[in-house]
Amino acid sequence: MKYKVSQIAEINSNSIKPKLYSGALNYEDTSSVTDNCFIRPIRYDNITEAPSRARRKAAIGDTVISTVRPNNLHYGFIDKNNCDWIYSTGFAVVHPDKKIVDPFYLFLLLSLKSTTQKLQDIGETSKSTYPAVKPDDIANLQFEIPSLEKQKKISFIFKNLYQKSKLNNQINDNLDDLMTTIFNNKIINSKFEVSSLTNIANYKNGLAMQKFRPTENSESLPVLKIRELNQGSTDNNSDRCSANIDPEVIVNTGDIIFSWSGTLLVKIWSGNKSGLNQHLFKVTSSEYPNWFIYEWTKFHLHKFQSIAAGKATTMGHIKRNDLKSSKVLIPDKVSFDKFNKIMSPIYEKRLEFIKENQSLMTFKENLLTKYF
Repeated sequence: MKYKVSQIAEINSNSIKPKLYSGALNYEDTSSVTDNCFIRPIRYDNITEAPSRARRKAAIGDTVISTVRPNNLHYGFIDKNNCDWIYSTGFAVVHPDKKIVDPFYLFLLLSLKSTTQKLQDIGETSKSTYPAVKPDDIANLQFEIPSLEKQKKISFIFKNLYQKSKLNNQINDNLDDLMTTIFNNKIINSKFEVSSLTNIANYKNGLAMQKFRPTENSESLPVLKIRELNQGSTDNNSDRCSANIDPEVIVNTGDIIFSWSGTLLVKIWSGNKSGLNQHLFKVTSSEYPNWFIYEWTKFHLHKFQSIAAGKATTMGHIKRNDLKSSKVLIPDKVSFDKFNKIMSPIYEKRLEFIKENQSLMTFKENLLTKYF
């Protein structure tokens, strides 16, 4: 039987009242949630310090879905780990009627590629400067809803896939923290040889990929931009570029990517083979292991972010001189070999989890095609 979302759920039914709210809060903005992956929230000591858009409350079983730029996949399912957070008013919070629809089944429906595309199409007709939808647009979405028993069977399968992927991400985050802790304790402030970032690594800038569009029937690659770096993968909405480009700007799983303009961040690429867009560096070294150049780049990230924030432009950035002037410490060979035996296995384990998640997501997409 077909139902509109408005017949099986409430939208934005619970918000905080600033004058009545007291105590600290954990705030999650739309950009911090991508395809059911939640970045750690920002903690504020009180409501007056938080952004004015920190208003939405969500309960276990709800789905949060961004009303801005639907194709950025800013949606997620609320569980016991994130139900106490406060969400941006940029989200629509969908609260299901559990007598009709299984909460996770509704999340699956709202996160289907076809649903995302429909909302994107609606958003592009809006008068806003960017694609945006209204809560009513989500409320008017219509889906075929099977029996609760069938819903729960399907939900069980997909929930396990998501939970395994989420567990992998959590372990990976812990390994990342462990690497940084060891790095800071063993290398930072030690009396090793002083050098600079540009001496230990090559920072290869990407290309303006709009100049390298694929020709008809030619091999192409998805383009890795800031959006893709944030979400950890490319998708059907990613631009395409010719596969016949400089191999140095082709990115593979596990490569280190540093965004030096706009949103500055350093990540180990978890997506598939892609073409690197401008404003992103591919960080490599022929002399030092990846964990070493990754940690040193990450060590200077806060400084780089401060430099970019101080630019009198709409898109802050850093220059190569900022890389060149960033000091690093290089341990002697005996010490380096000792550190490498500790750090390399941790770094490689991170890559294993990244590749396992790729396989899980491919399996998920195949199952979605089967069930929906």
